[in-house]
Amino acid sequence: MSNNIPSRFDTSTGKTVALVQSFFMQVYGWMTSGLLATGILAYYTAHSPFLLSMIFSSKFVFYGLLIANLGIVFVLSRSIQSLSATAASFLFFTYAALNGLTLASIFLLYTQESIATVFFITAGTFGAMTTYGYLTKSDLSKWGSILFMSLIGLIIASLVNLFLQSPALMWVLTYLGVLIFVGLTAYDTQRLKEMAHSLNDEEEVGKFAVLGALTLYLDFINLFLYLLRIFGKRR
Repeated sequence: MSNNIPSRFDTSTGKTVALVQSFFMQVYGWMTSGLLATGILAYYTAHSPFLLSMIFSSKFVFYGLLIANLGIVFVLSRSIQSLSATAASFLFFTYAALNGLTLASIFLLYTQESIATVFFITAGTFGAMTTYGYLTKSDLSKWGSILFMSLIGLIIASLVNLFLQSPALMWVLTYLGVLIFVGLTAYDTQRLKEMAHSLNDEEEVGKFAVLGALTLYLDFINLFLYLLRIFGKRR
């Protein structure tokens, strides 16, 4: 939910339906490519003793990857106007690749069959909610602040539970996480639709499509991880 995204629809510019459709085709194209890159790298890493040892045996490396990911999200969100489309796409794929390295752990914790099943459940849920966000005539902006504050609360409570180690709280947060990211998928899609109506040329479309892809990629990945806790079968 970047501040670079306009807060309302701008219909005065006369942007064509074709431009909006082109924007979303690029958004979903980049997002799909990012998910593929993450999945392939996660699978490869999970089957590489060298990479597993390098990443998960050293807290410095593991947390370094997490910090690098946060840095990329910050740069893309705050500096998209000054970045070229090539630079933006490079940062996005770098983020997807680094995320794949850290997500390799799911292949060690869950069976491949359950990972595949949950992925398709996530894809179906995500598809339904992003379609709703794109087509609905309802203004979802009123839910934005509620979802954002809920997300902040979820993060804080999850950090606290690292120390409490409460199974009951973990499951409450898991189901809450599913609800939050289901809502964010619809909300963010509508925000991206607003964005598409405010862009001026193909160069802007290319850059902001990467930012939009990152937004929906994060919604998808987080929804997937929370659903995996519920439906995934542990090894």
